[in-house]
Amino acid sequence: MATSRWGHCLAQILKNEGGYADHPADPGGATNMGITRKTLARWRGISPWWELPKSAVKTLRRAEAGAIYKAHYWDRCRAGSLPAGLDLAVFDYAVNSGPVRAVKTLQALVGVVADGFVGPVTLAAVARRDTKTLIGALCDQRMRFLERLRTFAVFGRGWSRRVAEIRAAALADAPLSPPNSSNQGVNEMNILAGYKTYAVGILMLLVGVAEVFGFDIGPFGDYSGAQLVMEALAVIFLRKGIKNDLGQA
Repeated sequence: MATSRWGHCLAQILKNEGGYADHPADPGGATNMGITRKTLARWRGISPWWELPKSAVKTLRRAEAGAIYKAHYWDRCRAGSLPAGLDLAVFDYAVNSGPVRAVKTLQALVGVVADGFVGPVTLAAVARRDTKTLIGALCDQRMRFLERLRTFAVFGRGWSRRVAEIRAAALADAPLSPPNSSNQGVNEMNILAGYKTYAVGILMLLVGVAEVFGFDIGPFGDYSGAQLVMEALAVIFLRKGIKNDLGQA
């Protein structure tokens, strides 16, 4: 399922991004399939980035563009762990405006600390919300951000059309019915259940502390040591809080 969602969402992205362009008003400069010259240079390990000729951008292949999107946007936002529809909305926002902004906007909407990294706390908060409502709110916030940009007068019509198309596609992909209150506690405890949760939290805590003290362990992707420590504490205490709340209900 995750693979099919990835392929489906990538096709939507590439449909909106189009082919090679080098618009003088676009701060990204030479771009192909949405991949800028700077992004491609960094991906290929070329520094400084302007040493990469524009011709390399023009001849970029779909397979390499897809690999860049997977590593720097889809995986960076953990879109594969998000509900269908919301994965597309977050992924496209990340491609258009950066993964940190997309994730922080999502985190603000679900009421968790906006640190720009999707961890178990963010996923648990997302699971408690209606997916269709989240998609609509995320797209609204995205449009508000775009409308404040100086280049909106030039690119605004295209951006507005893109967000409208992504909103429609994401809503069509989203679950038909919102989660009901009787299932919320069960869903939360499925995500943060039993002593296995504490084991994971303790493991994250130990790895995080080791990373802080300079030991490069690195099984947790883009998280820094300090972020792992914070996520570990959040997992442990969030599960405890959910369990207490359910016991008092």
